Amino acid sequence: MDYKYWLERFLNNLDVGKNASPLTLQAYRSDILQFLSLEETTLGGEQALDHLTLRRYLAWLKKNNFSRRSIARKLSATRSFLFFLKKEGQIKDGRWATVSSPKMEKNLPRFLYQHEVSALLEAPDSRTNLGFRDRAILELIYSSGMRVSELVSLKLQALQLGERLARLSGKGKKERIVPVGRVAAELLEEYLQKVRPALAGKNKDGHSWNEVFLNKWGNPLGDRGIRYIFRKYIRQVSHKEDISPHSLRHSFATHLLEGGADLRVVQELLGHASISNTQIYTHVTRERLSEVYHAAFPRK
Repeated sequence: MDYKYWLERFLNNLDVGKNASPLTLQAYRSDILQFLSLEETTLGGEQALDHLTLRRYLAWLKKNNFSRRSIARKLSATRSFLFFLKKEGQIKDGRWATVSSPKMEKNLPRFLYQHEVSALLEAPDSRTNLGFRDRAILELIYSSGMRVSELVSLKLQALQLGERLARLSGKGKKERIVPVGRVAAELLEEYLQKVRPALAGKNKDGHSWNEVFLNKWGNPLGDRGIRYIFRKYIRQVSHKEDISPHSLRHSFATHLLEGGADLRVVQELLGHASISNTQIYTHVTRERLSEVYHAAFPRK
């Protein structure tokens, strides 16, 4: 059997049939190719792949100290591929569910308190073009809860600043419209009128980009650039570890719930397919309430 051929068919099915994002397809390809590479000496015919093959892969992942999250992701991708092969009549064994994934650690999302967010948003020097751009980026992430991937792919035509709305393309290429805060909308208006044209003028190729945020060379700002910008300013205002641009998204959700927002509304704003993904923020707010109580209550 040509496993590489069937892998491409499987990925095409995810792309066309399930509208998987490019990042998801890339992760599936990488994980499945790793599995096939490890098993290439035994993949000889229709009976070569069975649930014991998957067990050997699980043992190898544990032996090589992959995290539980990575193991769960790799097993999920590989199991989906094997089910696809069985459905297509290429293999007979279907007992993949007997190989269980490791239990995931329940880590609460890292977030910033409101005073920390305020300090972060005011850290960029808005008197410079790049500083003004950075302020607009941070304000937009916090006021809308958008992902970094949604920010870097944000197009000019997706902004409706008169109505303070933005149309985002999220996971699985699903679109949603989110509100933009007043301060963020005002900064974006000025950025688009004054700063972005100045940055666009530095593009030596004369290319006209549609992306909202540009780097100092007039090209679209990428994921790595956003993370560099965030690290630059977060180090100035906080000593917390494991804080990332995604922490602003976590802060957005946490602060909404602390302010009394309905969980279903927060789910829609974040673009979560399942409310179970949003419910983790209720644990964050409970932890915060407990922390405030123990800090403020006089009879400790």
